[in-house]
Amino acid sequence: MKKLSIILIIFFSYFSIAQNSIDTTHHELSLLFIGDIMGHGPQIESAYDASTKSYNYNSVFKYVSPHIQSSDFCVANLEVTLAGKPYKGYPQFSSPDALASAAKNAGIDMLVTSNNHSCDRGDKGIVRTINVLDSLQILHTGTFKDSFDRKKNNPLIIEKNCIRVAFLNYTYGTNGLKNHYPTIVNRLDTSLIRADIAYAKTLNVDKIIVVTHWGAEYKLQPVKSQIEMGKFIFEAGADIIVGSHPHVLEKMIWEKSTNSQGDKVIIYSLGNYVSNQRARYKDGGAMLQLVLQKENGKTSIKSAGYYLTWVYTPTIEGVKKYYILPAAWYENNPSFFNNKDSYQKMNLFLTDSRKLLGEYNKNITEIKPNL
Repeated sequence: MKKLSIILIIFFSYFSIAQNSIDTTHHELSLLFIGDIMGHGPQIESAYDASTKSYNYNSVFKYVSPHIQSSDFCVANLEVTLAGKPYKGYPQFSSPDALASAAKNAGIDMLVTSNNHSCDRGDKGIVRTINVLDSLQILHTGTFKDSFDRKKNNPLIIEKNCIRVAFLNYTYGTNGLKNHYPTIVNRLDTSLIRADIAYAKTLNVDKIIVVTHWGAEYKLQPVKSQIEMGKFIFEAGADIIVGSHPHVLEKMIWEKSTNSQGDKVIIYSLGNYVSNQRARYKDGGAMLQLVLQKENGKTSIKSAGYYLTWVYTPTIEGVKKYYILPAAWYENNPSFFNNKDSYQKMNLFLTDSRKLLGEYNKNITEIKPNL
């Protein structure tokens, strides 16, 4: 009898330990994705302070910084190099390091760097951009100094609130410019993507997110190559795809599923976050907010929504300034703007964007202020 009691005690002790080892708590991770951070010539001029002979971009982000900082982790597309002087805009971009500093100050945690402007200043530009981001402790992936750097940051893994996410980043091309050994720029190559996703799966991650630079500029609908590549990336095992490059907004789809593969989210283009492109459809973009939740060891998408953003460019004391606005917060505040034309253009952007995304989005809706 004594022997049986000892056995029962051991059994129930083991059962209790096993039960306690299972994570039954609820965890959430909010992710914010931002579109193209550009650096055209007038933006560089605007950021220059003649009195200090230095550059400062902090004011660019001041109206959206609270929204950025309210997320647990924020990712943006850096569509310039930080290659040093001479600072230039289109067609071969090199912005002051202060642009990255301001992004960090605003709350951006990670910058993806694989895009059609990655090679604008050659291999030295690739390396210097990475070194600047490292010096600022900004996470990054997409371009690499060498194979060791790629192994370290491809995929880039973040772990927060007990949720572990892998990020991968690829571009369709680099405007005909080439990088040379040992630098690496991730391209939208199916063999490479398949191998990278397969490797990411071995790293005990909860979700795999692929950030793509693709499509056709200024098209309001994804082109065939985007659609086909998106299907391939999902079939290879990714969970979420976030696109850039068209410089205008394109549709956002959240396919909810009950099968073992789980939900899939694809954003074809988040548009321009900040640029000097002022034409209709190009003067704004969106921030995508995804909330992941983990219960009983399983991670799923809890919610998905977007903020519409618009670039306000008033002239102040003879200088053209750039401010990213969370547009819905200002659509009923005409007195904020220094001229009627700006207010009307922002509201046209809102009308156009809501019409497009309202018609073509699936399960992803606009986030607006609580009035």
